[in-house]
Amino acid sequence: MKLSQILFHDEYTSDVDPKEIEFTHIVTHTADLSRGALFVCLRGIRYDSHTLIRLVEEGGAAAVIAEESAILPSDISIPVFRVINTRRTLAFLYSRYYENPQDGLCIIGITGTNGKTSTATVLYSILRTIGYKCALIGTAECLYNDAIYTLPTESRGHDRLRTMTTPDPDILFPMLRIMKDAGITHVVMEVSSHALALDKVAPISFALGIFTNLSAEHMDFHCDMKNYMLAKAKLFSLCPVGIFNCDNEYTEDLIAGATCRPLRVGVVWQGDFRATDIELRGALGASYSFNAPGVRLRVRTTLPGAFSVYNTLLALTAAVELGISPIAAADALATPIRVPGRMERVLTGDAGFSVFIDYAHTEHALKSLLTTVRSFRRSGERIILVFGCGGDRDREKRAPMGRTAEELADLVIVTSDNPRTEDPDAIIRDILSGMNDQSRHLVIRSRRRAIEHAILTAKSGDIVILAGKGHETYEITASGVRQFDERKIVKAALEKRKKGDTVSEN
Repeated sequence: MKLSQILFHDEYTSDVDPKEIEFTHIVTHTADLSRGALFVCLRGIRYDSHTLIRLVEEGGAAAVIAEESAILPSDISIPVFRVINTRRTLAFLYSRYYENPQDGLCIIGITGTNGKTSTATVLYSILRTIGYKCALIGTAECLYNDAIYTLPTESRGHDRLRTMTTPDPDILFPMLRIMKDAGITHVVMEVSSHALALDKVAPISFALGIFTNLSAEHMDFHCDMKNYMLAKAKLFSLCPVGIFNCDNEYTEDLIAGATCRPLRVGVVWQGDFRATDIELRGALGASYSFNAPGVRLRVRTTLPGAFSVYNTLLALTAAVELGISPIAAADALATPIRVPGRMERVLTGDAGFSVFIDYAHTEHALKSLLTTVRSFRRSGERIILVFGCGGDRDREKRAPMGRTAEELADLVIVTSDNPRTEDPDAIIRDILSGMNDQSRHLVIRSRRRAIEHAILTAKSGDIVILAGKGHETYEITASGVRQFDERKIVKAALEKRKKGDTVSEN
């Protein structure tokens, strides 16, 4: 392919005509280099591949895309094309390389701190139930027409698909191409603040943008709430219509800076679309009256908790805005919907106690989760919470999460959760700094042993909650990514319990 087919004349500066450059594939890592590659230099938090230009040259790259401000050796032998922002350019290069697969698709983007996965899964379920050929791209799973999307190779990229909310452009655009070729017409996509800040989705014109909420997270990347909000706001410059949860304190600021037509969604009295007469039915779900211009009808969902009212309300609003009849959308919502790792019941009371897995990994999400469980637990039932905090991320949230856990759970087992390169003990100390009552918590560094302890010591009627990992089936440590499926660990621990095993010493 000629470089001029994917890099246009007003996007670069160079002494070389891109029509003269033939390349075979696009790469951003020197480990992937082979003769004929187009190498795109990227600046990251920990590295800058502009500094590896000699390796790129030795690897036989056909050309290099570099940022205008980067200092490169004057004697390199391969053509260099300078652009303002290589990350943004990379997204467009991949989009064009795969013939702009997003064009002609109805893509709904969902952003926010919490609720993205649930809202996306609910909307996907509504569209599929009604009969649309639909895809889901998100944290928990990637589906198209209910088939699980997997990468062609079990490589480094496979791990990135599992561990990213929004895939990188080298995964996202070929994925969209495959989905489009399979006849998909609608794509529901979670869009992370990282993806927006790094322009991963810049080539996409979204049909709808949805904002769930905003609370403190990713401060290690965004530095402050203003930057975090501005990253989220980018989505609403890429769509003609934005659907906003107007019960969040940041919503009006987002709307003020948006270029799209805003639709406000709220509970009780606020918003163009509202939920009133709410009935929370504990573990059985919730029901409420859906109020929209010219519409009022009763809807039901099997998803529990007050947060599910918001998530389903946003999804219903999106469905109606897409032209689906409110009655048909409400009927589809009433069908059982499973959101992987979101209040997912993995062990019922038939075992004498219950176990739920949830992705809650922020103070706000943990508080919502525990408040929901407290609303349906019966007298005498204890809440046993197993949780930790991720390493190399947001130290500031650890103490508040410890405080929330202690306030709302009866017993807290503090453990590890994807420590990455950070010392797990240091993370645990940060969590414990927010806790005061030593009689209501214990520390078990190994997450596997912490889960086993909770299962082996649970009493009749107890509710065990494993928070933080949710849908994840892996653990990230300093050694890399390894398999870690909490569902399997619960099952194995239950077998030990049936044999009469007791917990080992910590």
